[in-house]
Amino acid sequence: MVLPTWIKPVLCGVVIGGIAATVLGFSTGGWITASKAEVVANEQANAEVAAALLPICVELASQDTQRSTKIEGIRSKPSYQRNEAIMDAGWTTMPGTEKSDRRVASVCVEKLLN
Repeated sequence: MVLPTWIKPVLCGVVIGGIAATVLGFSTGGWITASKAEVVANEQANAEVAAALLPICVELASQDTQRSTKIEGIRSKPSYQRNEAIMDAGWTTMPGTEKSDRRVASVCVEKLLN
């Protein structure tokens, strides 16, 4: 079978165009894979849940009679230990649960110390 002479440049153009479109799409076009989209969606969902639970943490802190002492204790800790300290204070344990939530702790410590 003899192919026309114009077919080779067309096929090369299609292949090069497909590769270029893929590279540009993923690098600057905003395309992402399904697994990356799932990771981003989970991060956004976790952030929204923590933001929704933030008022409960602030309310639990405001009702604590030893609030000022605990806040000063948390403030005296290095930044990497503050989440653990606020969890130990019990303000990140949501009503109806027995376990503290680290995501809530990270947003709550920012709110309470500012």
